[in-house]
Amino acid sequence: MKPSTRYTALAAAALASLALVACGEREDATVGQRMDSAVNEIQQAGREMRDDARQAGQDMQAAGKEATDTIARDASDAAITAKVNAALAADDQLSALAIDVDTTNGQVELKGTAPTAAARDRATTLAQAVQGVVKVENRLTVQAS
Repeated sequence: MKPSTRYTALAAAALASLALVACGEREDATVGQRMDSAVNEIQQAGREMRDDARQAGQDMQAAGKEATDTIARDASDAAITAKVNAALAADDQLSALAIDVDTTNGQVELKGTAPTAAARDRATTLAQAVQGVVKVENRLTVQAS
């Protein structure tokens, strides 16, 4: 290397050092270390985003299953209510119009009036015979004659 080139390089390095000190910027890490740190931060952010996306997917799947289960249960309850109403309507002692049938999770509630105590008990028997019925709560009152 020529002496003039060497002096020029030394002068440039000195000026660069002075510029860094004058700006108040002192770098302890090398360029390679800073690059490694940046790469690590990007990888960590990528892992966190992947984990967040995975959790969001699991949450959506659970919510979808819960919604599906609710719809199926409600449809089943509606079918049970319809079958109980049909059984009550087919019975000549009971009036399906005088009996309100509500079904929740397979539990049937009968409200309204029955002409006799025997008819009241018959309503319970008919409701219990419907497939899917778990329990029958008979709140029917007997009409005064």
